[in-house]
Amino acid sequence: MKNMTPIMMGMMMMLMIVGIIFAGIGVQMHQQVTVEEAKFHALQSEYFIQSKEVRDAAETGSALNSQLVQIQNYPSELLRLKLVGVGNILTGIFVLLFGILIALVMMPKRLGKIIKENK
Repeated sequence: MKNMTPIMMGMMMMLMIVGIIFAGIGVQMHQQVTVEEAKFHALQSEYFIQSKEVRDAAETGSALNSQLVQIQNYPSELLRLKLVGVGNILTGIFVLLFGILIALVMMPKRLGKIIKENK
């Protein structure tokens, strides 16, 4: 049974590392949202500074139309960053709490074994 202790400790360490990595990725994605929002607003201001007639008269494949496509695609990218970021953070928290639960379940068993050995 004493050989199981290093294995369990290794598994617990791996659970903690995985949880921290997931949470870190989620936080990083949320930090990226502010940068992408700034780019989105700059792109919008460049596009909408043009008059409506110029925007409507833009030919297919022109720079204005490509700007419009980028503007239309940005909200889905921002939503992805936000939702996947929150999902990663929650997954990391879940993994960390699961590791704590395993440790709490193991403690009474180990304490019982130690008490039996000392008698």
